[in-house]
Parts: sequence; C-alpha cells; structure tokens
Amino acid sequence: MIRPATPADANAIARIYNHYILKSTITFEEVAVTTEEMAERIDNLKAAGMPWLVAENSGQVVGYAYASQWKARSAYRYTTEITVYLDLPHTGEGYGTELYESLLAQLRGKGAHVVLACIALPNQASIALHEKFGLRKVAHFNEVGSKFGQWLDVGYWQVLL
Repeated sequence: MIRPATPADANAIARIYNHYILKSTITFEEVAVTTEEMAERIDNLKAAGMPWLVAENSGQVVGYAYASQWKARSAYRYTTEITVYLDLPHTGEGYGTELYESLLAQLRGKGAHVVLACIALPNQASIALHEKFGLRKVAHFNEVGSKFGQWLDVGYWQVLL
C-alpha cells in the first residue's frame, strides 16, 4: 500500500534512512538523523506542497519517496527533485516502482514540468529504477563528495513530464 507519510512515520523512515547514512555512500549525509529531525523534514516538505509517500507491507513502513523543490529561485518552481529509499530487506520487491508511480502521478497533477534525480555513483539499482520511468542521465560530477575515506561522483537524471 502506498499512502502519504505522516509525522508518525518518522521513526520508521529515520530507521530506513539511517542504515544508508551509516553503512553506504548512497547518501552524502554522515550523521544519523533523529525521529524528530525526520518528522520536521516531512512537515516542511508537506507545508511546501510537496508529496512524501510511504510504502507499507503488513502495516510496516518498508520504503518512502518524496519530491522537493530543486532550487529556491521562482523560475525553478516547475522543477522538482525526487528521492526514494527502501528498507534493505525489501529492495527488489517492487516498492520503489510503486512509490515512483504514485509520486510522479502526483507531480504531474501539481503541474511539475521537470523531474530530476541526483544519484551517488556507482548505484546500478537506482539508475535502473529511474531509467524505468524515463529519466535519462544529463550530468556527471566527479569527486564532489567524500565519505568513508573515498571520493564520490554523482550524476543527475532528468525527465520532462
């Protein structure tokens, strides 16, 4: 089941995200987030009119996706950046696809024109998911992040809605 996230989901979302913060280079955050910080992030995006969704399996949050404004300048108002994270035991089960189907439908309904995704590289699973929805690589930045003692690249993928 896909539904809008609420602040009550913050603990589960923080648990999922903290795995990636502490054990991977998928995110460039390096310090685990608290439940309170995650609840504030959810509230802030929803207050800005941006969708934040969760995927549930048997009443448990197993993944989430959200959209955020890409840049603050008014001319960018039709451009959004999307993000998805899945609970590790539930990767490859189709939740990422379900989340993005719902998220992209909501963005179309809100009049979004461009959707961007920033992907830490390498990450073939994320690339495949984004390309499944028509996003294509438009930029590659070399060694823009450093985590766990290694320099990391990021790429940007884009689709016009």
